[in-house]
Amino acid sequence: MTVDYELLILGSGPAGYVGAVKAAESGIKKIAVLEKETLGGVCLNRGCIPSKSLIHQATVFRSIQELEFLGVKTDPSGLDYSKVFLQSRKAVDNLRRGIEFLFKKHGIELIHGDFRLHSSNEVISTEGTILSFNNLLIASGSKPKDIPGFPIDETTVLSSTGALNLNRLPKKALVLGSGAIGLELAYIWNSFGVDVHVIEMLDRILPQEEEETTRILQKIFEKRNVRFSCSTKAVEMNKTGKGVEVILESRRGRIREETELILIAAGRIPATDNLALEKAGIQTEKGFIPVGDFYRTSSPHIYAAGDVLNSPLLAHVASREATIAVQAIAGKTPQSKINPELIPSCIYTEPQIAGFGFTEQKAKEQNLPVKKSVYYFKANGLAVATGSPEGLIKILWNQETRQILGSHLVGKNATELIHELLLAASAKLNPHQVKEMIHAHPTLSEGIMEVMEEKI
Repeated sequence: MTVDYELLILGSGPAGYVGAVKAAESGIKKIAVLEKETLGGVCLNRGCIPSKSLIHQATVFRSIQELEFLGVKTDPSGLDYSKVFLQSRKAVDNLRRGIEFLFKKHGIELIHGDFRLHSSNEVISTEGTILSFNNLLIASGSKPKDIPGFPIDETTVLSSTGALNLNRLPKKALVLGSGAIGLELAYIWNSFGVDVHVIEMLDRILPQEEEETTRILQKIFEKRNVRFSCSTKAVEMNKTGKGVEVILESRRGRIREETELILIAAGRIPATDNLALEKAGIQTEKGFIPVGDFYRTSSPHIYAAGDVLNSPLLAHVASREATIAVQAIAGKTPQSKINPELIPSCIYTEPQIAGFGFTEQKAKEQNLPVKKSVYYFKANGLAVATGSPEGLIKILWNQETRQILGSHLVGKNATELIHELLLAASAKLNPHQVKEMIHAHPTLSEGIMEVMEEKI
């Protein structure tokens, strides 16, 4: 039987477009990517890229304070946030054109349409177009998680998509959720003068990250007048003439707060509900697609990668999962799965947070013989000289095996510094081996050498 495509990919985000390019480079022919919206998926169009552009511009705007200290006269009242927004879209457009170039170079077809499974070797669009395949990679991504009673209208109640598409900022905003999305947007808005209040149901912000690093970030944010209410739940909202009134509930009771905008930052859920996976005999678990080695589903020629899996919802994870899947399809012998303990997590606020592996709490919960070393940036020459002394590098290691279990940073350039430590852990280097490497002075990375100096 002749099929239309050797490989079809549902979705064009980091899993989809990287998977397509890697498949072509691995020798797979007749590849098509199916996308119902815009090439690049959430990360490129409504997530990673536009948010990092806005964060960069927010940091530049904050530097006005340093210029004033030097005696430079500034007038921030002329800020036109619409230009900030447009700059973020330029970055998106440039990168999208780069993907289009790679598709053209490798002969990858892009088909626009809303497709779902029709059988174990066919997909069908809402218009009735049927395409057959030898192999399918499901990379349909995720969508914002709703909060009951707070319907997203992208006008008063925003998802991250609506927040990144604002061309005018509010005077006051309430952020429901203190994960990476919530805190990055809180940083952007606060930097441009918005009164920001972050609400978190759990007892601390960024509950998946190392507590010692998140405490430092929260203190810095609070100095900038960002307010936090942990162990607090938003239970009701009522629109008013000036915005919206929100009822917040905590152990101390209920309070009412007026705000102009609400950002729903309660996380994301897999976009699998409209894929008709049952047509191929695939059953989901809480919306996630179960997979085995090489990210193969229960249907032998169907694979899945990215946010549809119950793995960290990170672009770099999605890309690597897709790469492993298509290399397996091509007959290569990649690793069967990503090692979850070697996945870097990065939050691009200023200061930044980054980490991988075990947190101190999780290591103790598993009764590992964990030891730690901590180095504070206030002892680092470059950090002090450049006015960025707040932060730390923390390393956790197994006292018996001397292997690095994890590392967690908060501070300037933390999302770049984490990779030296990640490489050391991947290569199974012990702390003594890392500290023997000469680091240039003055650099922030000297802190990595110094954190290993503690008697281990």
